[in-house]
Amino acid sequence: MSKDSTTEAAGLFAGEAWFDPIEAALRERVRGFLEELVEQEATAALGRRRYQRGADRGYRNGRRSRRLLGSFGPVEVAVPRARLLAADGTSREWRSAVLPRYARMTRQVEALVASAYLSGTNTRRVRRALGSLFKGAIGKDVVSRVWRKLKTDWEAWARRDLAAEDVVRLVLDGSVVRVRLDRKATNVSLLVVLGVRRDGQKVLLAVRNMGGESEAAWRNVLDDLVARGLRTPEFLVIDGAAGLERALAALWPEVPTQRCTVHKHRNLLAHAPDALHDEISADYNDMIYAKTAKEIETRRKSFVRKWRLKCRAVADSLEEAGERLFTFTRLPESQWKSARTTNAIERLHEEFKRRIKTQTVLPSAETAAMLFWALLASGQITMRKVDGWQTLPERLIPQCIDLAA
Repeated sequence: MSKDSTTEAAGLFAGEAWFDPIEAALRERVRGFLEELVEQEATAALGRRRYQRGADRGYRNGRRSRRLLGSFGPVEVAVPRARLLAADGTSREWRSAVLPRYARMTRQVEALVASAYLSGTNTRRVRRALGSLFKGAIGKDVVSRVWRKLKTDWEAWARRDLAAEDVVRLVLDGSVVRVRLDRKATNVSLLVVLGVRRDGQKVLLAVRNMGGESEAAWRNVLDDLVARGLRTPEFLVIDGAAGLERALAALWPEVPTQRCTVHKHRNLLAHAPDALHDEISADYNDMIYAKTAKEIETRRKSFVRKWRLKCRAVADSLEEAGERLFTFTRLPESQWKSARTTNAIERLHEEFKRRIKTQTVLPSAETAAMLFWALLASGQITMRKVDGWQTLPERLIPQCIDLAA
């Protein structure tokens, strides 16, 4: 008679099936090891073992029970208490460096809890997922407390000095997320600045909620970067938002700026009826993805002439971007793919939204920005070098394409 695999699987998660004598024995050994480690630390501080005579550096005064959660599970540890004597006759309580005061879990468990949360789930699901391993010691409050500890690192990152960052290109864009404000779900924009170092490696420079994407909001973010030592970049890639364009024009008017070709494509389609979308896309892609700057120039003139007659709004929308839509042609061709769009940030936005999908609404705008950073800082999201990074040190070609049609 064959065994019922469903019954076997159910038994694995039921009652005493969770008890493992190997785990229990290891946990007992861990408890003894920790107690001996702390005892040795107390002995070194006092200069003598328990009940041993010697240097009068202080005295013991009993033990206290401490509960510690580690990757080995929860254990109860008996920690010695002692007081250290000073030269003036006063005394102070001895504190263990091995087992710091108020420490409830090891750094490895904190990292595990934070990683589980960042992998794309919420606090209650983390509790259920880790409940068997830690025997119920991980609750949603513990997850929230671990998460709040990351705030110190987040604040240090947001204030860090940028003078040593050899950034040659900036990619700037906003991302809309839903957060809870005044007990209501509200959309807010996170302003994201991504840098590209001279070696081609992408690095997150800023992610902040400024209440919107106005010129003042973007200028606040940019001024903060400059104040922290960011040098003037050699190339900018933007989505075409009016507030961002004005802020950059005021701060770095001479820096070549590329309008995202994907965003402009969407703009063109928005100015035409659905029946023309396929034809517009075909003509636009033939122009943008032509192999040489000369071909792009020729096809741009043909595009404008054709759509001035067929749908004037489409031609006007293309001409509105001007030569900023084709600034990428001033770079070596190996860089065109990475320089003509804000896809580097768009991919981060997509991954970020995928990770927070189970949470629906984030607790606050600050939490949203911190979570965006934490996903990168923890390695949950990684960034590779930009395409064509080998030619980044090369100078830009002075001329751009001829816009006359």
